[in-house]
Amino acid sequence: MFISSAFAQTSGAAGAGGASFIVQMLPLVLIFVVFYFLLIRPQQKKMKDHRATIASVKKGDQIITAGGLVGKVLRVDETYADVEIAVGVKVKVVKSTLSDVVQPGSVKPAND
Repeated sequence: MFISSAFAQTSGAAGAGGASFIVQMLPLVLIFVVFYFLLIRPQQKKMKDHRATIASVKKGDQIITAGGLVGKVLRVDETYADVEIAVGVKVKVVKSTLSDVVQPGSVKPAND
C-alpha cells in the first residue's frame, strides 16, 4: 500500500512538471517570435531589396559607394563597375561595395 501511494504521488508530480515546463518556456518562445517579426524579418527584406538594387545597376546610374564616393556608372559587368567620380577620373569598384543607387542630380558636389 505504501509503495503504490508513493508511486501515485510521483506520477502526478510528473504530469504537473510537464505543464510547468511549458509555462516556463512560453515567454522565451514569445520573445523569439517578437524578435523575428520586429527585427529579423524586416532586416532580411531590406537586404533582399538592397541586393536587387545593386544587381540592377546599369550604365548612366549615379551611385554611392560604401566609402562615400559619388559617381556615374560608365560600364558594368558581373563583378565590377567602372565609375567616373570626377571629369576624367575613372575608378573600378566592386559591385558588392556599392551602398546606394540615387537619382541623377539629387546629390550635388560640395564645392559647386
